[in-house]
Amino acid sequence: MAAPTDLNQLGGAARSRPGPGDQLSTAGAEFLKAKLASEPEIRPAMVEKGKALAADPNYPSAAVINSVASKILQSPDPSEDLS
Repeated sequence: MAAPTDLNQLGGAARSRPGPGDQLSTAGAEFLKAKLASEPEIRPAMVEKGKALAADPNYPSAAVINSVASKILQSPDPSEDLS
């Protein structure tokens, strides 16, 4: 069987082709950079929220801790990787 020459024949999702008016604009990225630069590096409201959460003996909840612990236990041990 010959290899397909058209990428659309490779199976899977149909591949879209860029239209004649497609362009990449970085204006949005520049706006976001400017907005980020205008924000303070340390936000006092977030510091206070962090302090409140750190003082809360029920944060994070037992359910969250158990869920994270389960995911850690189910993940592969990178020290056992033989590759």
